[in-house]
Amino acid sequence: MSVTSDILRSWHSPRLVMRARLSQGVREDRALAVLFCACLMMFIAQWPGLARAAQGAPDVPLQARLGGALLATMFLLPLVFYVLAGLSQIVLRVFVGPVSAFSARFALFWSLLALSPAVLMQGLYVGLIGPGQGSFISGLLVLLAFALLWMAALREVVAQRSRADLTTHTTTP
Repeated sequence: MSVTSDILRSWHSPRLVMRARLSQGVREDRALAVLFCACLMMFIAQWPGLARAAQGAPDVPLQARLGGALLATMFLLPLVFYVLAGLSQIVLRVFVGPVSAFSARFALFWSLLALSPAVLMQGLYVGLIGPGQGSFISGLLVLLAFALLWMAALREVVAQRSRADLTTHTTTP
């Protein structure tokens, strides 16, 4: 299935999409590509707000603002997400049991990519309306959507681990 249709399906059945994506095997190149696509969408989502800010305060030109956003979203943010994925794996290991590091990473990365339509809409809203209470609320809604998508993906990771445990215990004599 294509990535765009899986992104749309993730909004109504995130566990099924995560199950299908994880069944494709452990591929770090795919996980990294998903992460970079998600970061690229976050970078693009900032453009309208940055253009509005540059127009309102021309002392910092748009190119400088875009350069800073590019550095933050494409170079620094992936490192933050790798650390966050590692922490989520540790938390899952403590509370649930051992889970695959790849599965924990991919759950986070896919949730970020699945969130991209909401991130793009929120960026457009900030660009058109500007900063304020509405922008703050729309940001909170995007954060809530991310939390729901990520928790659903992590539940599927845990369920996949449980299914693997059942398979292992039933096949051993």
